[in-house]
Amino acid sequence: MKTYMAKPEEIERKWYVVDAADLVLGRLASPIASVLRGKHKPTYTPNVDCGDYVIVINTDKLVLTGKKLEQKFYRYHTGYVGGLKEVQFKKMMSEHSDRVLMNAVKGMLPKNSLGRNMSKKLKVFKGAEHNMQAQSPIELKF
Repeated sequence: MKTYMAKPEEIERKWYVVDAADLVLGRLASPIASVLRGKHKPTYTPNVDCGDYVIVINTDKLVLTGKKLEQKFYRYHTGYVGGLKEVQFKKMMSEHSDRVLMNAVKGMLPKNSLGRNMSKKLKVFKGAEHNMQAQSPIELKF
């Protein structure tokens, strides 16, 4: 019995839309990363980008469990000496809730060029409207 290995030109991509209203951040990011990676398909191949496109709307209505809203921080470094910066999660959610979800999903993808290509297939919008109606996305429920 031979193992099937998908080739990049054989892959059919679909578009899915997810409503993030009243969903927990991590529990939403995990299945989205799985769809971006293509693990839901029987033709999944680890070394080929065989995932689908995902559109996420209403990210400003994401929920966190526990006291993470006050206790969680995003840290980054500017590259200069003493340039470690911290942004509280509450401030990040109010200003850039789309980036919060993108960072969570990106952390669950491979850390190489394949993962970077997969993260480009994630389209995130703060409100209930998106400009991807031409792709006729299918609603994805979790």
